[in-house]
Amino acid sequence: MRGEKMNESIRKDFPFLKRKIRGKPIIYFDNTASTQKPQVMIDALKDFYENHYANIHRGIYTLSQEASEMYEKAHDKVAKFIGARGREEIIFTRNTTESLNLVAHSLNLKKGDEVIITEMEHHSNMIPWMMLKDKGVKLKFLEVDKNGEIVLDKLPSLITKNTKVISCVHMSNFLGTINPVEKIGKIAKENGIIFVVDGAQSVPHMPINVKKINCDFLAFSAHKMCGPTGIGVLYGKKEILENMKPFLGGGDMINEVDYEGYTTHTLPWKFEAGTANIADGYAFGVAIDYLSKIGMDNIWKHEQKLTKFVLEKLMQMKNVEIYGPLDWKKRGGLVSFNVKGMEAHDVAGILDNRANICVRSGHHCAMPMHKKLGVNGSVRASFYLYNTEKEIEVFIKHLNEIVNVFG
Repeated sequence: MRGEKMNESIRKDFPFLKRKIRGKPIIYFDNTASTQKPQVMIDALKDFYENHYANIHRGIYTLSQEASEMYEKAHDKVAKFIGARGREEIIFTRNTTESLNLVAHSLNLKKGDEVIITEMEHHSNMIPWMMLKDKGVKLKFLEVDKNGEIVLDKLPSLITKNTKVISCVHMSNFLGTINPVEKIGKIAKENGIIFVVDGAQSVPHMPINVKKINCDFLAFSAHKMCGPTGIGVLYGKKEILENMKPFLGGGDMINEVDYEGYTTHTLPWKFEAGTANIADGYAFGVAIDYLSKIGMDNIWKHEQKLTKFVLEKLMQMKNVEIYGPLDWKKRGGLVSFNVKGMEAHDVAGILDNRANICVRSGHHCAMPMHKKLGVNGSVRASFYLYNTEKEIEVFIKHLNEIVNVFG
């Protein structure tokens, strides 16, 4: 599918687009926070609870075996989607945040070890590493320049013999910047350093292959890619996961237990303690099927087209400050901005009241980067496969009116 026909067909798949508020349709531009859900995923979730539900890995009866197979196959689908070797490298968590916490707390970093992250990180890829300061782990930051891009040339100077981890976001949820993860990964590998990628904003929008990136870990969330809430993914290289201690202990992650100790289950169940989020895991696999059928290349090209269109419009407007690269080729499908003289929340509120335009306002869990730029917050419009240029035109029309009246 291509162009407008692709978009028209896709929009029919999302029931939320039929809803109106105050007699007007919804323009949903908050896809960086979470995406809307296609009917096929909603139906799958309903069907699982109605016809297939049972606890997994517990019973030999047919229903339990059936549910176990459906849940496990979802791991296989995710593995194929990102180019992993198999389900043993795919751990289901609650979300990206839990995935990154799992890595930070299971790598067994010690006093004197160093971790490098970038200045543009989401709090989810910052706080878990900061929490290790209590153990004597040192955190270093790779600089972000005034254009919203990392200063890659400075990375080698941050690396010492004590550097154990480099962790960075693939695509910034605030600046929209797409970081050169393959280059960063190459530097990490040359120095024997673990490389962790926050893929929350890249995996849902563009083709991703973990072998090509050569990352040791990749974290992302289902709810940002047409799936349900409550399911996240941690991809990890098998050889590394096998040598890591579990993050959580309890049922299902064990092989044998006696009064002296325990042995762990095989991967990935070693890291999935307790009763799993079975239904949402299965429904996530259905969402993966949906995205794969459309094609991640097609989704990415569509978002690039929208990003180029909105940037061109915003750059023509007076009193609007845009954050991140102005070259659409260097960023993903979002744009953060401020109207000079106005609070971000006020702009977002007016857009909602006038035309049901759903945009995010605030610091977007990237408070340090906002502080560096000298702003309290920003307005963020972010796009996905069901958004259109016509919606952007409505957005620009109302934003222009806001600028002319209030800015």
